[in-house]
Amino acid sequence: MCTGFRLKAENGSVVYARTMEWGAFDLKSQVTLIPKGHVFRGTTTEGANGKEWAAKYNVLALDFLGTDWLADGINEAGLAVGMFYHPGFAEYPDYDPVERKNTIAAVEMVGYLLTRYASLQEVKEGLKGIQAIGVGEAILGTPDPAHWMVTDASGASIVIEYAHGELQVFDNPLGVITNAPTYDWHMINLRNYINLSSVALPTRHIDELDFAPLGAGSGMIGLPGDNTPPSRFVRAVAMTHTTRPIPNAHEAVYEALRILDNFNLPLGGAEGSDQDGDTTAMRSSTIWTSVWDVENRTLYYHTQHNRRVRKVSLADVTFAEGALKRIPLDREKEQDVEDVSALLA
Repeated sequence: MCTGFRLKAENGSVVYARTMEWGAFDLKSQVTLIPKGHVFRGTTTEGANGKEWAAKYNVLALDFLGTDWLADGINEAGLAVGMFYHPGFAEYPDYDPVERKNTIAAVEMVGYLLTRYASLQEVKEGLKGIQAIGVGEAILGTPDPAHWMVTDASGASIVIEYAHGELQVFDNPLGVITNAPTYDWHMINLRNYINLSSVALPTRHIDELDFAPLGAGSGMIGLPGDNTPPSRFVRAVAMTHTTRPIPNAHEAVYEALRILDNFNLPLGGAEGSDQDGDTTAMRSSTIWTSVWDVENRTLYYHTQHNRRVRKVSLADVTFAEGALKRIPLDREKEQDVEDVSALLA
């Protein structure tokens, strides 16, 4: 259960932001640097014998489960990609050994796109040349059912899905994604909520009586408040398209973090919560929250353990030739608290 969206600032700046939820165990994500030239090998149902490719771009990303799999990231060209859980609806093509050299596991999609492409047009063309398949992963216990949101430096966005074994690419003009069902269903469902508005409802006159709204916020009456993917999709659209004017990337990052606070989920409230797993060290099903400043190629994030916002900028890191570099999201799994008592002493 994850919620993602894109915001555009008045000066043309773009941010892509999301929450990462999983309720069965900690994904143990790390900040990962991938240098251009690093060589990858795709996975098939036979093993690590799929497509081979070298990274064309430096990449800043968040991995998971101690692997090279990426959940979220940005490259030096300003392409941002995120993977989102899509249970019950992700149907990948069957593995064809004849297409082995063009095959990757679906869980490798984020890394493939980020290391190879700079724009949505390049992504759309590049997807035609690969087969993404479901590969049973020992760590997950099953092929990962996923779909993906991709945003480039222009602010344009697409959603990538596999249904009935076929690739589907949807333009994403509203810049929002959650989970099941399919993206086109979510867009149709929005028609049930066209009455939503940031402006309060006017007073109604019935006979000789006036009925005024009971306080502010009446324009959002009917906004779904549960945590199902359809309801989160509607809320994300409503919240991202009724924001205050956002002048620049700095304010867009702040606004994205504010909006994402509405999508935090407690333990037991996310996909995977019904599975057997060790959650003893977890404080939330929202494991981390990320905001990617596309213009400045910068990651902002906070975690289930520490809501202090931290940042990593592509301009300020050093890529090791041929090698991946990683750091943990939390150096200490404790909330960072500033004591201001001395100001009142």
